Amino acid sequence: MPNSMIRNQEPKILWNHFADINAIPRASKKEDRIVAFMVAFGKNLDLETIVDPVGNVIIRKPASIGMENRKTVVVQSHLDMVHQKNTDVQFDFDTEGIKMYVEGDWVRAKGTTLGADNGLGVAAIMSLLSSENIVHPPLEALFTIDEETGMTGAQGLQPGYLTGEILLNLDTEEDDEIDIGCAGGIDITLSNKYEEIELEKGYAGFKIEVKGLQGGHSGMDIHKGLGNANKIMNRILLDIDTAVKIAQIDGGGLRNAIPRESFAIIACKESEATQLEYEFDKIQKMIVSKFESVEPDLKCTLHKTSTPEKVMDENAQEKLLKALEKAINGVYKMSEEIPDLVETSNNIARVLVEKGNIKILCLTRSSTEESKMELANSLKKTFEHEGFTVKFSGSYPGWSPNKDSAILKVLTELYENMFHEQPEVVACHAGLECGILGTHYPDMDMISFGPTIKGAHSPDERASVSSSVRFWGFLQEILKNIPLKDA
Repeated sequence: MPNSMIRNQEPKILWNHFADINAIPRASKKEDRIVAFMVAFGKNLDLETIVDPVGNVIIRKPASIGMENRKTVVVQSHLDMVHQKNTDVQFDFDTEGIKMYVEGDWVRAKGTTLGADNGLGVAAIMSLLSSENIVHPPLEALFTIDEETGMTGAQGLQPGYLTGEILLNLDTEEDDEIDIGCAGGIDITLSNKYEEIELEKGYAGFKIEVKGLQGGHSGMDIHKGLGNANKIMNRILLDIDTAVKIAQIDGGGLRNAIPRESFAIIACKESEATQLEYEFDKIQKMIVSKFESVEPDLKCTLHKTSTPEKVMDENAQEKLLKALEKAINGVYKMSEEIPDLVETSNNIARVLVEKGNIKILCLTRSSTEESKMELANSLKKTFEHEGFTVKFSGSYPGWSPNKDSAILKVLTELYENMFHEQPEVVACHAGLECGILGTHYPDMDMISFGPTIKGAHSPDERASVSSSVRFWGFLQEILKNIPLKDA
């Protein structure tokens, strides 16, 4: 079904803007084209449009008639999206727009991430700016860059660019939730070098593939017990009794995506090849059985391939496998204050072993700074013990819940009146930009909400059409009910 069908979904104004931005490649740290598009969009509407020094776009729209005495509202979403695809899909994120289709109530992409995170938020804000009949207070639209790989847009936004007293962040993924807090995070990069040893004659080459995992958001989905391809590959390599030599490992991708696939090239003596195949079959059956209830499509396969010329030295291989075995992955600690909320977690997102170099990428998240650094330092100790160099970077704060928020009261009452049920007031384990923006604008009252999106950061990402209708109506009612400016 072509993208034109997306434009016929309700609310049409929102889905048309979403289709427009999804035609533009917009990977994190490669936002030049989408920034230029947003600048042209604002200027074509004759609205004040600026780009700050780090690349965030700010578009201001005066209040509609009769709303001039209401507080100024900042509506905020991020421009970048996670680029992930299935390995059997031919797609160039640098040159192609997302190919979408409708399946029942869901908008999906063909084998790639959809970009509803946070493209639907961006599209909703564009709809507010372009509409001529929506009642609203003075608006400041803030489109940030690089949220997904460092939040550098939010971190680089300086005081003085915004005048709003209320911020509506449109970047959460359950339409029955109102978010008042989120986790902070820190990037951990682990690196090491190893000596490449030339293989003597009499060895056979094999390729191990771990595929079919769901993947997902390393914050929102980390509690689901989903398989991590890097951990599974490491388990296989450790459990094989036959002496194998590793030539290459290539697993996972972005820090904020639970890794879905991993590939390894190994070698063993030709005389032990049959034994290796027998052992692998037992191990893969055990692993597939273990994950059967949560990862029904998991496949671990072993194929003969050309024999590699060089492999890791034995000592480096042992240290790598040992470090990855000990490294904490998944939920580390649950919140003691908020039921069912993950407090602290780690995602072993990327493992790359090739040409004498090892690089491992992790993202550690926590709603408390103390617990975040406790886990980060535990990982540091684990890998340093095995000779790795450890680098911390991109640390950002969490967003502390404020249950006395004035805008929270507005949203809660409106939600109950519109939908005849109480919303879930929550904090999330994902990283929202509110915590960072709050350090620059500490007096701004912040809230986060959005339409229902499933499978973010994976090719299974999908957005609910009916939820977008609900979200769009809710957003408009909120803007009608923004409080008066203080006298």
